[in-house]
Amino acid sequence: MPHFASPRDIKVGVVGYGGAFNMGRKHLLEMKRAGMTPFAVCEVDAERLAVAEDDFPGIETYGSLDAMLKRSDVNLLVHITPHNLHFPLAMKCVRAGKHVVTEKPFVVTTSEADRLIAAAEKQGVMVSTYHNRHWDGWVLRAKREIDKGVIGDVFRVEANMGGYRAPKDWWRTSESISGGVLYDWGVHLLEYALQVIDDEAVEVSGFAHRGHWEANVPKSFPWRGDMNEDEATAVIRFAKGSLLRLRISQLNALPDPHLVAFHGTKGCYVIRWDGWTTRTAGAAFRKTGKLTEKTGQHPKDQSHRYYQNVADYLCGKADLVITPQWARRPIHLIDLAKRSAAQNKSLKVKYG
Repeated sequence: MPHFASPRDIKVGVVGYGGAFNMGRKHLLEMKRAGMTPFAVCEVDAERLAVAEDDFPGIETYGSLDAMLKRSDVNLLVHITPHNLHFPLAMKCVRAGKHVVTEKPFVVTTSEADRLIAAAEKQGVMVSTYHNRHWDGWVLRAKREIDKGVIGDVFRVEANMGGYRAPKDWWRTSESISGGVLYDWGVHLLEYALQVIDDEAVEVSGFAHRGHWEANVPKSFPWRGDMNEDEATAVIRFAKGSLLRLRISQLNALPDPHLVAFHGTKGCYVIRWDGWTTRTAGAAFRKTGKLTEKTGQHPKDQSHRYYQNVADYLCGKADLVITPQWARRPIHLIDLAKRSAAQNKSLKVKYG
């Protein structure tokens, strides 16, 4: 793969500049912070294109991806689109010889990941996904402490998100667009766990509850007939015997007090929204039978390291951290969980 002389030589653009969370602006600013050059925006909404021009005076703007690929010299394109569009649009860019980053999730199915990776290797371009939360302060600290043996050998991980709430009227409620309830925060939580569990996944069991919210939304609800699971769970078994349970729910009337809990032979490390907790068997445990509890605040996030690494990689100065193979791993496991739930049986892992 040819390398750029410096980050400023990397002309970057976004596909999607919609108003939700203002992610187009966020990505371009982060790439600019990493030294790359904001160069082009593709957006079907003319009003949002005008916003992009105000945010980045002089930037190229296009109303279609085909027009952008035909006319622009942009080198790297970031896809900020609904999940079901990640694969077809990214594939079009790869075939045009562009480097590609997709917003999380990478794509929706294992097959899509395989085909995109193969095409990128053939074209000699980079593909990655925006796992900026790989550098969240809470998981960086958790991994550091767990690697030091603070909680012993990790044998079980519990990752949870959700509450009891009706789904919103937006595309993330549509299963055919979003992929399902596991594909949003579930990908982040799974990626956290995979950073810590130094082992190969071998089997996935999926469970899902459907139909409650489908039956209780108005007949005019736009996503009726195509709604995500009310709750979905993936139980993943690893080669050395450890277990990971991921659950995302819209029917959880008793929400779990943590995002991720790592259970080890000497105690546990818990990540909550507001801080961390460890409960460990210290030196006095044999005498008192009591665990030692400590709490603290999470370190600052280092999400800027994602695009810094991409820039360094494209300039030949570093290995890529979020490789397409790494990005495929959580997608494969969630894909298997969905198929397992539908087939009511456990499934073997190919990319563990």
